[in-house]
Amino acid sequence: MTDDPTLPDAARLRRHVEFLAAEPRSRLRAPGAMERAEAYVRDELTAVGWQVERQPFDVRWQLGSTDRHGHRALALKPRLHRRLRGANLLASLPGAGEGPVVVVGAHLDSVSGSPGADDNASGVAVVLETARLLAAEPVPPRVVLAVFDMEELGLIGARQAARALDRGSGVRGMICLESVGYFADERGAQRLPVGFERVFPEASAATRAEAYRGDFTLVVHRRSSSAAAEAWRHAAAAASPALRGLLLRDPRPDGLLGLLIGLAVPPANHLGRSDHAPFWNRGIPALMLTDTANFRNPHYHRSTDVPGTLDYERLAAVTSATVVTAVSWPETAPAM
Repeated sequence: MTDDPTLPDAARLRRHVEFLAAEPRSRLRAPGAMERAEAYVRDELTAVGWQVERQPFDVRWQLGSTDRHGHRALALKPRLHRRLRGANLLASLPGAGEGPVVVVGAHLDSVSGSPGADDNASGVAVVLETARLLAAEPVPPRVVLAVFDMEELGLIGARQAARALDRGSGVRGMICLESVGYFADERGAQRLPVGFERVFPEASAATRAEAYRGDFTLVVHRRSSSAAAEAWRHAAAAASPALRGLLLRDPRPDGLLGLLIGLAVPPANHLGRSDHAPFWNRGIPALMLTDTANFRNPHYHRSTDVPGTLDYERLAAVTSATVVTAVSWPETAPAM
């Protein structure tokens, strides 16, 4: 482990991933494993001084997806859930004060049959290491850490959390960590969704210029979070020369209109495949950080998504950039 307690620790990140990804975890398919993972997260947050609130939910007739393993994207696995009961964990620092917060979140569940090291123990590990670093701030920042349930069933937990947080003190911004630990430096390792080059020519050209190497973190943002995306990219470059941030702006507006436009432009739907989307849908600026999941990682949603496949030094740099962005979330003009 690093001797400097103010820096992210790659060994600590690996320890978190190894515990969480010891087995598949799901409220429906592996409830015991999910309870063990939840207890681990709660204990780790509490140990470094965070106050953790467990927020259970009980919802009916939710349009979502199936959490069976496989490489298909969320949008291609629709399912209507008759009833779902789960729980999110929300944590804050004592003395942080009142007012709108920045949310840093990741989902805890994995799909059936997959230990989910990258998807998404990697994201939860970053949340836990972010907790340790923020607890050392001289003035407690107004940051809420969120660990979501049932992302793999269609962002169910994040929908509940976004509603609860928006009705509380309000949310200035949100950072979603979605599959952030897998990197591949070889040429041709990065693939693009069908139709992506036509809809997002600049990001496609940047990927092509680097010979389709999977050596970057994709920072998905909208106009409302463009300044935060730039801040994250600069912080990542300062944290490690080995971590490149590639910005991708979703041209849709925040709110319901953006959700409806996505139904008509399928490539755009890939940009809303994680827990930031419910925040966007409520008009809240948000970022999704991702290694692009199934477009890079051959282990996505499979039994081979294990801790040994991840790059923990780069994951530490992802953590560092996330901490910097969370404590200094920049304001951006509202999306038009």
